[in-house]
Amino acid sequence: MTLNWGHKLTIFICAFAGMIILLVYKSTQTNFDLVTKEYYKDELKYQDVIDGTKRANSLASKASVVKSGETIDIQLPEEMKGLAITGSAWFYCAADAKKDLKISLAVNATGKQQISSQLLLPGRYTVKLNWTAGEQQYYSETSLDIQ
Repeated sequence: MTLNWGHKLTIFICAFAGMIILLVYKSTQTNFDLVTKEYYKDELKYQDVIDGTKRANSLASKASVVKSGETIDIQLPEEMKGLAITGSAWFYCAADAKKDLKISLAVNATGKQQISSQLLLPGRYTVKLNWTAGEQQYYSETSLDIQ
């Protein structure tokens, strides 16, 4: 049996249609996560993040998040020592929303808080610190790798 141009065209069209169907199937099975569920609502409040970042950068020292042994140490800047602090620490994993962890800040008099590293699964996190001292709101981001 010889294949003429009509047979070849039919095979090509069927292969093309099969690839399109495979592409549509794969695209519906892909999981994607937005940064937050309320993305557009949070975008309207982003000026608060910008202002908080400027305030945090104007301090003499920076906030830090360090993994040491079995704990993760959150240290607020020196200027925050002795002040009443409220806020949150959001451990954001861009690769998987199921790994995200949000905790309330409960720092001691020296501006330090320790949490167990067992709360986090291995991965790369962006730690978003948002805290209020007095009437001022501060914001800082730090990268953290958990092995």
